[in-house]
Amino acid sequence: MAGAGRRSGQDTKARIQEVALDLFTERGYEATSMREIAERLGITKAALYYHFKNKEDIVVSLFNRQMTAVDELIDWASGQPRGPGLRREVIERWSALTARQGVRMFRFAMANQHTLRELKPGREGMFQRFQLLFDAVTDPDAPLEEKLRTRLALLTVQMSMMAGRDLDATDEELAEAARGISLELLGLRAGPSS
Repeated sequence: MAGAGRRSGQDTKARIQEVALDLFTERGYEATSMREIAERLGITKAALYYHFKNKEDIVVSLFNRQMTAVDELIDWASGQPRGPGLRREVIERWSALTARQGVRMFRFAMANQHTLRELKPGREGMFQRFQLLFDAVTDPDAPLEEKLRTRLALLTVQMSMMAGRDLDATDEELAEAARGISLELLGLRAGPSS
């Protein structure tokens, strides 16, 4: 029974994160209050404060969630044999992660740049994480062009959110297009996403 209570608490925390992310993106971080987050969720402010002590705590948790997902991908990729199959699977997983969480986080970051510069919520490790992911999928003795293509392919997924933000496309369409372009950069055929 204790597991059910823990699961319910995790579900509530995840719902708070999702609603806060929506409000921070729609209205802006500064213009959103903890009261508004609680009201949108239909919970008391006390229940909200049980999970997060303030808005900054919510933002930090959002970035930590994103970094944890990236770390899990790096850990998985590091244990696999390098080669085209691994590069394809990493692009697939990276694209899915971006479609699931990255697009909304990117929109939030773009709408709240000033706040993020002040808060600096766990973003400082992203460059090192990219480096670890590049290293996991690229043979150190690979030709320069292969190394560069792999890096560009991974960055294409991420940068497509910025490049495509004003295009008439859904988040899913944008992520799928980025996935296809990334696979083409690697010389791999882009079939239906897995």
